[in-house]
Order: sequence, then C-alpha cells, then structure tokens
Amino acid sequence: MATPLVVSEVFKSFTMHLRDGIKLPVVNDVNFSVASGECVVLGGPSGIGKSSILKMLYGNYAVDAGQILVDHGGRIVDIASADPRTVLDVRRHTMGYVSQFLRTVPRVSALDVVAEPLVARGINAAEARETAGDLLAKLNLPRELWSLPPATFSGGEQQRVNIARGFITSHRILLLDEPTASLDATNRRVVVDMIAKKKAEGVAMLGIFHDEEVREAVADRILDVSKFSPRKAIAA
Repeated sequence: MATPLVVSEVFKSFTMHLRDGIKLPVVNDVNFSVASGECVVLGGPSGIGKSSILKMLYGNYAVDAGQILVDHGGRIVDIASADPRTVLDVRRHTMGYVSQFLRTVPRVSALDVVAEPLVARGINAAEARETAGDLLAKLNLPRELWSLPPATFSGGEQQRVNIARGFITSHRILLLDEPTASLDATNRRVVVDMIAKKKAEGVAMLGIFHDEEVREAVADRILDVSKFSPRKAIAA
C-alpha cells in the first residue's frame, strides 16, 4: 500500500468530569494521509491539537468519530474502532512512536531498553543488543552509560535512548512527537539523518517539530492543524 496511513473525518473532544461534564472540543473533521517515504509535519501553535492527533493515531486517545486506517501487513485496520489486542499488534509490527518522554523500567539498562522492541518481535537478544549499541553510538551516548538504567540520565541522554528505541525497528509508520526537543545541535543533525534514512526505506512518518531548522530539513509538507481547530467555528 503506497499510502499506509489515512485519517478520515476524525473528531475529538474531552469531557471535563470535574466541571459538570462540559465537553471541550479538540479537533474537528481531521482529514489527511501519509505516503510511504514521506515525512509530514503537523504545524500550528501550541495547544491546537497536534499531540492529540498523534495519540489518537497510536490508540492512546479514543476518537469521537471518524476513521484512522492503517495498512497492517496487507490488512486494513481502523485504529478508531479496533479492539485493544489489535491495537497492540499494530504497535508491535506496523506503527512506532517516539514520544517526548522516556518511560523507563527500573534497573533495566539503556542497552536493553533500546533492544526490547526487537526482542519482542522475535529477534535474537544478542543481535538486538548489537543493533541497539550501534544506534546509541550513532547518537553519541557514552558507552559507559549503556549498562546503566536511563532513569539516572539527563533529559538529553534519556531522549537519545528514546530515539534509538523508536528507530530500531522496521515499522512502516513512525510517529514522532518532538524527538529533538532536548538535543544539542550535533545530535539534532544525527536525528535528521536518521529520518532521511527512514524516508529512503519507504517509512511513512508523521511528526511534530518545534525546532524550525529541523522542521525545514525533514518536512516533505506541513499540515496546518489550525484548520481542524473547533475554535474557528466557535469564534464564527
């Protein structure tokens, strides 16, 4: 499928249970697609719904209405209506996610945190750790940190572990939520190169990048999320 991700007529609101059940609209009538080998960047001001869109695509947020269609091994899956087991299978095999924050497991080394997605897909542990080491080295994480749990690392070091973990697999779709936010200029350039490599491999990517230089380097096109904002309709 040349277009592995299609979002059609998606609506999302939050119910404020502590405020008498008031509904707060987030996005209305979201429509777009991402092609293989394309990096689409979500644009617009903070609070407009960019991260909410990524979380709906990954199945973390429920959808009020609409479809999120993913080519999952030749079968079309609608994330908006799929059962939890199917969503987990899509995450394991088809759709990866690099968030702003690393969720660490106590006492698990950085090397094993990065290798885990490959091990979960049946790759030999030694081979997975070797691949993880290659990525950590590329991201300039000192080798003496590889055997330590990332919870003890600085924010930038944790983010490099997070990026390595997200990029280690061959997912056909990759969601990127400000992956370079905590990085220095050298490692931002490394991530730009990693994104270019994924694009060359035919991966469809959707991301949020607040760094203008990075955004211009990676974006094939920018999707203005403001046009999906219900605030315009309220103001009208």
